Amino acid sequence: MRVLIIRHAAAVPSGTPGIADDDRPLTPKGAAKFRVAATGLARIADRPDVLLTSPLPRARATADIAARAFKRLEPREEPALAHGGVDAILAALRHQPREATVAIVGHEPVLGALLARLLGAPEGEQFPFKKGGAALVDLPQGPSGGARLIWFLKPKILRALAHE
Repeated sequence: MRVLIIRHAAAVPSGTPGIADDDRPLTPKGAAKFRVAATGLARIADRPDVLLTSPLPRARATADIAARAFKRLEPREEPALAHGGVDAILAALRHQPREATVAIVGHEPVLGALLARLLGAPEGEQFPFKKGGAALVDLPQGPSGGARLIWFLKPKILRALAHE
């Protein structure tokens, strides 16, 4: 299994009056920047077999943009990516085909903690994802085994790759 981990793009700030945290949408600038980043992402990553997303609007919109960049891919909502922890996300990944490339779109700090756990880091460690950033890991034994980091990229680099 390969897992493509994507943090949602820039959203309306937490604490914005009249918008509950779970309801925060992407900003127009965040969506526009991620459209370019997703083009770069599609240039360097194989099309995922499965695209799982947090159901929260900012992640779902990011997943929709990624799905368009990869063509013929329909995001499926996975509640564990919204409010679950690392263990809940790993459990969801265990239900995916072992030979699949699975893309997930979610939130910090859990995505950074997930990547750290997959790579064998001590509990509490994390890789901080920038908004719209991504990482690709290879899990030869599935989510329960050890992982190998293929790449970990900031959105700025993904956007640069779109123009090469």
